[in-house]
Amino acid sequence: MDSKPETLLALARGGARLNDGQVRALAAHASPEALFDCAVALTLQGHGRLVGHSRKVFIPVTRLCRNACGYCTFATSPKCITAPFLSPDEVLDIARAGAAAGCREALFTLGEKPELRYRAAREALEGLGYARTVEYVAALAERVFRETGLLPHINAGNLEAAEFRMLRPHAASMGIMLETTAERLGLRGQPHWNCPDKQPGARLATLEAAGAAGVAMTSGLLIGIGETPLERVDALLALRAVHERHGHLQEVIVQNFRAKPRTPMAGAPEPTLEEHARTIAMARMVFGPQMSIQAPPNLRSGELRALIDAGVNDWGGISPVTIDHVNPEAAWPELERLDAETRRCDRLLVERLALAPSFARRAARWTEGEIRASVLRSTDAQGWVREDDWIAGTRMPPSASIRRLITRPAQARPSSEITTILHRATDGETLDEAAIARLFVARDEDFAAIVQAADTMRARLVGESVTYVRNCNINYTNICKHRCGFCAFAKSHAASALRGPAYTLDADAVVDRAHEAWERGAREVCMQGGIHPGYDGHTYLELTRAVKSAIPGMHLHAFSPLEILHGARSLNLPLEAYLGRLREAGLGSLPGTAAEVLDDEVRALICPDKLDTAEWLAVMRAAHSSGLRTTATIMFGHVDTPLHWARHLLHLRALQADTGGFTEFVPLPFVHMESPLWHKGKARSGPSLREAILMHAVPRLVLGALLPNVQTSWVKMGSEGAALCLRAGANDLGGTLMYESITRAAGGANGQWMNDEDLRAIATAAGRPLRRRTTVYGRVDEEQAHLAPDSTTLTVAAI
Repeated sequence: MDSKPETLLALARGGARLNDGQVRALAAHASPEALFDCAVALTLQGHGRLVGHSRKVFIPVTRLCRNACGYCTFATSPKCITAPFLSPDEVLDIARAGAAAGCREALFTLGEKPELRYRAAREALEGLGYARTVEYVAALAERVFRETGLLPHINAGNLEAAEFRMLRPHAASMGIMLETTAERLGLRGQPHWNCPDKQPGARLATLEAAGAAGVAMTSGLLIGIGETPLERVDALLALRAVHERHGHLQEVIVQNFRAKPRTPMAGAPEPTLEEHARTIAMARMVFGPQMSIQAPPNLRSGELRALIDAGVNDWGGISPVTIDHVNPEAAWPELERLDAETRRCDRLLVERLALAPSFARRAARWTEGEIRASVLRSTDAQGWVREDDWIAGTRMPPSASIRRLITRPAQARPSSEITTILHRATDGETLDEAAIARLFVARDEDFAAIVQAADTMRARLVGESVTYVRNCNINYTNICKHRCGFCAFAKSHAASALRGPAYTLDADAVVDRAHEAWERGAREVCMQGGIHPGYDGHTYLELTRAVKSAIPGMHLHAFSPLEILHGARSLNLPLEAYLGRLREAGLGSLPGTAAEVLDDEVRALICPDKLDTAEWLAVMRAAHSSGLRTTATIMFGHVDTPLHWARHLLHLRALQADTGGFTEFVPLPFVHMESPLWHKGKARSGPSLREAILMHAVPRLVLGALLPNVQTSWVKMGSEGAALCLRAGANDLGGTLMYESITRAAGGANGQWMNDEDLRAIATAAGRPLRRRTTVYGRVDEEQAHLAPDSTTLTVAAI
């Protein structure tokens, strides 16, 4: 194998894992420029332009330690402190101050096993009711989380498997710095002399135990304490080896030694910036694009660009409340200043939790109980902290920052990557999964550019009019034999009264509602219900015939693919044959619900006993071939990711290219408030506003002229949110609805119906005219369109 640096760097850029020998050859011979260039490319590949940080408080539980590191000023002796341990009240005071300042992480840092060295520590622990420090830390972490909501990140030194199991329920993550694998640094006269817990073997054994216990860990190197450049690489390789066995290293810190007065190493030289940057770049080479590589910004004040240019993607914890007790001479940068300096490096500062974003996305693997629920409820689809308080289905107003990005007249200045993708999309190219997923995670100027491009494409394809249909929803039963985890509407049986009574509407009751809607001006009935165990294909035929015979002019838009599949199977009919019967009975079109996210990885988590992706697409293909138009939906913001959304859109685009049968795409943000899955702590709290807006803009760009109508749901988005979506690629407001009940059952608060003037107000807020349409986007004649319905006496059903 060629070991020339340029060959090895090309391999790394191409995604290859360099073996230990190749890494050492690269470290020995690569020029700094070539090394940094490759490291930055890999960083952008794995993390884009985002640079993370965690808003935290630093809780120094005890400064007593049985080790005596030659560079440390954190550890002290009992005679130098007022008490061996912070009391529970002192800990909680710090945590509460942090929570009040907007922190989300409680960093527990402490000396290692002081009870093994100091009688004062043993007596203090006994007085607190504990035999060991780790037991006290577990109790403190539990109280801090329970009483403040801060997520503990625990640095308790070397631990055994049982101790990890003790701490895991109370921590989002834990950490231990390997520092070095150079055994010689533990000899007399070296920095780790008389430090039993700093033996590399002991540190690596702790990391192994953490991996076996399923604990997300932070580790890293402390450079400049006497190790050689090659020994730094050896330490990185040792960390990689343990990570490849367990996959549990969430981030690798490359920290620079700072000489401190009154320590044995007070006069030792500190590592240069070039040494630091080269070690960061080697960390990127060793771990590849996905690993989070961190460097503390307070230890390189004014030199952050060099760290970014070497491959850093995270600044670690920053506290607006507490000092860095390990490096008290180095103040944390103010977040505003850090944000500005990060922007000057052409990056965006983004907040994360104590659990790194890639681990937060898999919170079920790395956390448990209420910690897991808190992680999911605090994060977006990428695992970052939700950037605003907006919640789908509520009346929360859109954040000013998102509103400004959408409505400001100035042209956005996107990154070159987004510019390229937008050119491809506007040229009609079919984007691949990665490109679509990249659009879905856009922020700031990239976000603004995507919204502008989608709005421009909307104007070109469908013009300025905002369309709507006068319709009513009739959900004829909420009894359902399926157990979709997200659904708050369905009841398992007739006696169920959880979140309201179970009910069924017979054909006469459905006709009565349809009559009332007709009198109020509706020309479409959207009819769907649960999969009642007593219903079969005849039931849906009966409902269809009943409505059409009573009101021949009413367009019947009814039955999800799940109901169609159930009806066909119950009568042992092929899909096309059953759809033909429904069409003969009067069915006009199908709603594209039950799609949720068209990816079986997601469906296995949220609706495992429902139809799968292939079955949903088969029903739609059969409907289109039978002459029935359908809509297409996505219900997003729960356990899904941007990659799942990309796959969903590509499924729709491929089918639409074949059949042309979809009339519109309808994004449906997950409304979590009454969702069983959310209450079990297994789902996020719906999409963020940025994600919800992008779910209108990106499909506009991906589906293009193939599917020119993108609808925004005022029930989910609210009036103000819907108006923003109309500026981001949407051209339709859906219907007046009249009896909407599914979102209401999920906790939605935006009402059950709107009249023409309500919808006109939303369109006007977006600067656009309102125009009424038919279900399948035909024009409504002017005379009929101006017959305003009398909605003043409309009775909204109690169920």
